[in-house]
Amino acid sequence: MHRAPLPEHLTAGSFSLRMSDKAGISRTRTAAKDLATVSRGIRVHLGSAAKGAAALRAYTELDDTSALTHVSAARVWCAALGWRLEGDWRVHLSRRPGSSMPRRVNVAGHLLTFLPGELVEYDGVRLTSPARTWLDLASMTGVDELVIAGDSLVCSHGQEFPVPRDPLCTVEELRAMVAKHSGIRGARLARAALELIRAGADSRPETEMRLALVRAGLPEPELNHVLWGVDGAPVLWPDAAYLEWRISIQYDGAGHGGTEQYRRDIRRESVTREYGWLEVRVSKDDLAGERPAVVRKVRAALESRGWRPR
Repeated sequence: MHRAPLPEHLTAGSFSLRMSDKAGISRTRTAAKDLATVSRGIRVHLGSAAKGAAALRAYTELDDTSALTHVSAARVWCAALGWRLEGDWRVHLSRRPGSSMPRRVNVAGHLLTFLPGELVEYDGVRLTSPARTWLDLASMTGVDELVIAGDSLVCSHGQEFPVPRDPLCTVEELRAMVAKHSGIRGARLARAALELIRAGADSRPETEMRLALVRAGLPEPELNHVLWGVDGAPVLWPDAAYLEWRISIQYDGAGHGGTEQYRRDIRRESVTREYGWLEVRVSKDDLAGERPAVVRKVRAALESRGWRPR
């Protein structure tokens, strides 16, 4: 049976019947077997590989007020999530007080008050700003996961890094957001997390590593440090560094198992030694447990360079 082709913008992700109506698509066509009904009034083409904002956009097209918030907004912003938040795959949808609560299968509905600038349009969806998204996460989790998300939102790398990166918001903006909503659920946890957020951590493991070291009584490492070569060009970009003791800490994630990456890691360690630095390589296993091995490894490196606990 021949089916009329859908407009490209309807096959690129999820779409609401409200949107297909505007495109002049008949309800008979939206009931065809090449479309899946993922929720009441929401369709997605079976051939679509959409994810992120494209997969969720229909939820904010249902009316003029619904917005993605909490974990759903965090995923659109590509914020790092701790284990507890990462396991929440519900669609968090919010409306303003006075509206009906969003109620759908696999939807976590919220009624929230938003101040000007806290709802934005990004990548085709309506959602909370990065700073407001972070604050709303405070109602769902603990301090460490808030620090993980906060670190990823404020992370920045200058042009001297292989992959420069602009922050989605700043620590000052997070602090201002908490101040504007001092009575909101989770505000106390958010204030505690603010004191631990730093710019420069690229991933959840890097934040977990830093928190483990500090809580074990070791000095706090510096992030975003660049080691420059004799020709004035950058040669090393440690995940964390102790400048006084010339120690570089590198987290080796899942992508470090390939042959070419293995060779790059060897070259990096060689350059580290050449410039008089000591490299400490950390893996996922070093971060596990109540007494993570990373603390022992970094303490040994610090002591070998003359550090002593005070």
